[in-house]
Amino acid sequence: MSRRLTFTVTADYDGKKVAHFLRGSARFSARLVTLLKRQEDGIMLNGRPARTVDPIKEGDSLVLNLPADSALPEPKYYPLQILFEDEDVLVVNKPGTLAMHPSRKHQGVTLANAVARHLQNSQKESVFRAIGRLDKGTSGAVVCALNRFAAARLTGHVEKEYLALVHGEFSGEGAIDLPVYRPDAMKILRACGPEGEPALTRWSSLGCAGGMSLLSVRLETGRTHQIRVHFSHLGAPLAGDDMYGAPDTGLGRQMLHCCSAAFEHPVTGHRLTITAPLPPDMREFLAGLGLPKSEFPHPVVGYNAQEST
Repeated sequence: MSRRLTFTVTADYDGKKVAHFLRGSARFSARLVTLLKRQEDGIMLNGRPARTVDPIKEGDSLVLNLPADSALPEPKYYPLQILFEDEDVLVVNKPGTLAMHPSRKHQGVTLANAVARHLQNSQKESVFRAIGRLDKGTSGAVVCALNRFAAARLTGHVEKEYLALVHGEFSGEGAIDLPVYRPDAMKILRACGPEGEPALTRWSSLGCAGGMSLLSVRLETGRTHQIRVHFSHLGAPLAGDDMYGAPDTGLGRQMLHCCSAAFEHPVTGHRLTITAPLPPDMREFLAGLGLPKSEFPHPVVGYNAQEST
């Protein structure tokens, strides 16, 4: 089933071409415009098929019929916590145990497989388009675009907030501005060094206990392992992150959780902030340390999580 989007031409596009509106006000990518041109009735102007070179005037109705996706990952059942869902966007609370995509190292169920099963059950035809990724071992909110238009609108425009439990005592707030690079092309491990790409991590402390600190973290850049490698470089690795030198605590994964994702809805334009509840292992570990039991620096507003079947 394809997604139908309807736009009304505004005064500033009066007398211009369909293509100008699509690439301008509607912010369609060049690739998506090409797909629409090839799709039967992909572009409709006032109820009739239109070309991208056709002129438009204020008040005209443009209907775009997005082509349906066909290539899904293999659907596999896994109980997903759905934080938000409509025709264009799906937000799930990824468990730390799940990898994002199937790979040579991850042949079981991944988030891509689980989302494919959920979409299949919901009779939605969409590939797995995660806007950004979370490492295996990192839990929290993952935003998925359910069509090409939503993906183009969301890419680079999702603001995430993380909760990180690190070794060492941090107070107040600060920033880590250190380039990140890959020392060995055969390994996923990252490091900080002048030869790397710019990376900026901002943090604020939510409390300290037992020689550890709970931090609220926001990224200005999105380098692989950025939070993990930045704090490890400071001698304050994330609790449970044995890849980056954390002492063995028996946690089995790094204590890093994407607690919120904020973005402008690609179709409605409404500003959404979706929050993801802490997983039990992180909640219990924080409680054992006596750190704040509040799951978020900010309250949850407006959305109830549900379990997929």
